[in-house]
Amino acid sequence: MAKISGNEVRPGTMIEHQGRLWMCVKSQSVKPGKGGAYNQVELKDIESGTKLNERFRSSEMVEEINLDKKDFQFLYANGDMLTFMDMETYDQIELAADFVGDQAAFLQDGMKTLVQMHESKPIGIKLPVQVTMTVAEADPVLKGGTAAPSYKTAVLENGLKIQVPPFIGAGERIIVATEDGSYVRRAE
Repeated sequence: MAKISGNEVRPGTMIEHQGRLWMCVKSQSVKPGKGGAYNQVELKDIESGTKLNERFRSSEMVEEINLDKKDFQFLYANGDMLTFMDMETYDQIELAADFVGDQAAFLQDGMKTLVQMHESKPIGIKLPVQVTMTVAEADPVLKGGTAAPSYKTAVLENGLKIQVPPFIGAGERIIVATEDGSYVRRAE
């Protein structure tokens, strides 16, 4: 573990503080008229999800945590447990669907994911930025409706409802952003 100055803590930085693992969510450098400058940071506890606001002066040193990032392949879902396989060792791990969050709806059999590990314990997961999905249902287009909205509702193969352009119909394959579930473009 490397020690860094308190004013070097930026969003995305993992630190050990008060005996726990924290991810920096926000940071703001403050230079008051009186007194020394400090870094106001918002930290999120990796395990419990609780947040903490903390001030770090430049003279304070904190432990930066480096995470191991490993490639895993999604195998299958069993109830609310998701099974992944390590691409190097072929070991399998099970993660709760809550751990993956809303992005679990985009998991497809055989999909490569990046699992962030700390001391061989998974603490985060990253899906591909975009996935290809099939439109199961799409609202019909109203002809001649010039004042109509430019997007319509469609239901994807995973049951998720998203907004798509009017030219997208049922059965078409589209590319969707996993971060927010938004339509990107038609699949080739």
